[in-house]
Amino acid sequence: MATEFHNLQELRRSASLATKVFIQRDYTEGTTCQFQTKFPAELDSRIERQLFEDTVKTLNNYYAEAEKIGGQSYLEGCLACATAYIIFMCMETRYEKVLKKISRYIQEQNEKMYAPRGLLITDPIERGMRVIEISIFEDRGSSGSSSSSSSTSSSSGR
Repeated sequence: MATEFHNLQELRRSASLATKVFIQRDYTEGTTCQFQTKFPAELDSRIERQLFEDTVKTLNNYYAEAEKIGGQSYLEGCLACATAYIIFMCMETRYEKVLKKISRYIQEQNEKMYAPRGLLITDPIERGMRVIEISIFEDRGSSGSSSSSSSTSSSSGR
């Protein structure tokens, strides 16, 4: 395994970005927001397959929770119409609350699991809910020999 980093600040300060891996949306069950759990080969030596799959499944569960329609969503919609949507300046919707929970979860995963392995997950909301972006960092001292092998992966687009 590559150099271990102890926290996000150390990762950003002492490592250089080697490549990025993009986990695409999964549309097999319709247009609900969920991401593929297929393990990318670029992460093979960095993180255990089960840990990666658990992270993606947890994110998928949170997005399913956010999109679930129930009494609270109905009441929020009625209040929005009755107040010409001014109510949303005073309160957070259930959807926004779940998105904040997702951001906290990603931050926690980055700090505890991913940053020590030289990885960083970007919140999908920052990429238009199209992909989960995972940045792979290399230690600056050892990047000379390994950068040529990692530059061939899927770092082509944002």
